[in-house]
Amino acid sequence: MTQIYLRQAQLADRDTIMQIITDAKAAMKKAGSPQWQDGHPNATMITEDITKKIGWVLVIEQQIAGYVAMQLTPDPAYQHIKNGQWAQPDQPYATFHRVVISGHFRGHHLGQFLISNLLTLGLVKGFTNFRLDTHHVNVAMQGLAKSCDFEQRGEIEVDDKIDPRRIAFELNLDQSHLTRQHVDNDFMKPLLHHDK
Repeated sequence: MTQIYLRQAQLADRDTIMQIITDAKAAMKKAGSPQWQDGHPNATMITEDITKKIGWVLVIEQQIAGYVAMQLTPDPAYQHIKNGQWAQPDQPYATFHRVVISGHFRGHHLGQFLISNLLTLGLVKGFTNFRLDTHHVNVAMQGLAKSCDFEQRGEIEVDDKIDPRRIAFELNLDQSHLTRQHVDNDFMKPLLHHDK
């Protein structure tokens, strides 16, 4: 069985991540897409992702095959949506940014594996709502979003010097089977505060 898993990105991974991103930028340019052609994502952004512990790498047989940042705080770019609306505008959500699969591993449906694992991570962290965006001409990312049951909600604008317009997608998982559990360390109090 192939060894494949998701793990948190480390600073030592940055050069490999940037090479994957550089290759993806070249592929987008060749396809006529202006997405990622204004200098981002860059090494500073990836370093910030890693430092904030929101960067994740997809690993296959000890090789980094993909990267994504999963932001767990509200994204300012998602506050204003045009030509549509969020299904759950007031609920907490996680956002997937900088989704990229290495060219060496394209065609293996790893994007779906990556998203599936991110949804699991999000659920563990208490999120049931997820968002992502992509450029109008990025049909591959649009296809990936739809194949993972994300629904197109409208348009947003991101910080992009060439073309800031993006299609916004949202996925709302069923919350009915989820139960919130409060875990505390009260059982440790007798051990920590015993009389000497």
